[in-house]
Amino acid sequence: MIHSNEAATPQAAENKQAVCTGSEILLKALASEGVEVIFGYPGGAILPTYDEIYKLGMNHILARHEQGAIHAAEGYARITQKPGVCIVTSGPGATNVVTGIADAMMDSLPMVVITGQVATKVIGTDAFQEADMLGITMPITKHNFQIRSIEELAQTVKEAFHIAVSGRPGPVLIDLPKDISEKLGIFDYEEPVHLPGYQPTVKPNKQQIRKLLDKFKEAKRPVLLVGAGVLHAQASEELTAFARKFQIPVAQTLLGLGAFPGEEELHLGMAGMHGTYAANMALHKSDFLINIGSRFDDRLTGALEHFAPEACIAHIDIDPAEIGKNVHVEIPVVGDAKEALAMLVKGSGAIDEHDEWRKQVSDWKRDYPLWFHRDGEVIKPQELIQKLYEHTKGEAIVTTDVGQHQMWTAQHFKFNKPNRWITSGGLGTMGFGFPAAIGAQIAEPELPVLAITGDAGFQMTLQEMSILQELDLPVKIVIVNNASLGMVRQWQQRFHGERYSHSLFPIQPNFAKLAEAYNIKAVKVDKLSMLDEAIAETLAHPGPVLLEVCVAKEENVYPMVCPGTGHHCMEGVEPS
Repeated sequence: MIHSNEAATPQAAENKQAVCTGSEILLKALASEGVEVIFGYPGGAILPTYDEIYKLGMNHILARHEQGAIHAAEGYARITQKPGVCIVTSGPGATNVVTGIADAMMDSLPMVVITGQVATKVIGTDAFQEADMLGITMPITKHNFQIRSIEELAQTVKEAFHIAVSGRPGPVLIDLPKDISEKLGIFDYEEPVHLPGYQPTVKPNKQQIRKLLDKFKEAKRPVLLVGAGVLHAQASEELTAFARKFQIPVAQTLLGLGAFPGEEELHLGMAGMHGTYAANMALHKSDFLINIGSRFDDRLTGALEHFAPEACIAHIDIDPAEIGKNVHVEIPVVGDAKEALAMLVKGSGAIDEHDEWRKQVSDWKRDYPLWFHRDGEVIKPQELIQKLYEHTKGEAIVTTDVGQHQMWTAQHFKFNKPNRWITSGGLGTMGFGFPAAIGAQIAEPELPVLAITGDAGFQMTLQEMSILQELDLPVKIVIVNNASLGMVRQWQQRFHGERYSHSLFPIQPNFAKLAEAYNIKAVKVDKLSMLDEAIAETLAHPGPVLLEVCVAKEENVYPMVCPGTGHHCMEGVEPS
């Protein structure tokens, strides 16, 4: 916000006396927000801002496609819990990040996306490289802004960051016309943010917490369902303390993995379409289901008429719009998961020990574990994931693309710590995994990062190998190569009479030579007896590596809750 009041401090006075271009105001605002890295791609309408990035020497990662830039920013945001910042130009540059914005919105990732725009005087005239980004992104952002005067620029940036991280996190877009970025104004970042119409409830109602605890005392078969909201609230310690104190079994959503230690006895694994038998049956047989930070997505619930039919349901969520949206809730608790769990941990009173229930859940885990059949020297993808876990001892950040390899990773890689798992959940975006790994590696340079991807999804954003080459980032790309769109093929097999319409790849690129073209080490393995050696060689290399693993082509993901059925109707459960 620009005004002429006297500054309260010498530094503020210096700032207010300095005449800046809009681009400089923008970048000073980003610096004031503690932004350490920007992901982006330049073009005509955003050139004044890129000129200022050059002058100020800001840390900028040049993607090779705007989709790569925004997915990398998503990976950075997922690991740091800070807003990922992406800057692109107008028109096609801006529309190329729409998928990433929608992805971040579905998965509640804090993002500030800055798009260049044509000059204000030609907005609405179909000018060269003009796109209506306010209209396009209105349904897929927490909020979007278009700057129409230099005076509003700094305060808009401040509000954008506040909105992105407060309440339920999400993406905020700032559309910056080129003439505004070139105009002169005075930088003032002292004005506090006050948005009367946006006041998220953080502190849960004590009475609702009491109702939840009272109901829990009556329950015989309680279960916790944990979603990404626990991770966004940085509440893993509180969740673990609550589950341990009251000995409650814990099922997790795809995006909630890592919120509760994967090797804990109370951990049931992932629930939902490809969840474990124990997790799904615990939900189905529960008499008291406590959902913390999950939005009851359809891939989790299956057919709603069969979902947790015997359970009283409590739902803790910072977004009141999610409570009761899909599933009827008896005990709603609006508030931050960390605050709610801290209050629950303090709860006391006579609690049923639930010994019989825990024994039942334990029996399900023992009798119906995840499984696969070995086949000589053929590499099964499930075993690949298990070996990656063993070789890294779980001390790695793992990203995936979307499809079968995503489900196998969620099933077989045990996430024992928060913020080690990055995947596209709600939108299911192919091409996400590899650039997200780049953002994660920049966020955590000391941790190994595995980009586990399919042969199809990798080809959508493989050009971002240029970033690995340029920065020598030690990301390990693991291509699970089954020469097909694996999940599409599985559904065609199960639901479309084995008519494999355009899901098989009779010809593939030589991935090793592609990697070598970017001066990246390549390793290829197609025999089980050589798999351990190939993984060890990959992980031991100090720089980036592409590991191509040729796996069984017709392997399917099981168990599976087919569309229209409930958790009690799982296919492919097998062991006993």
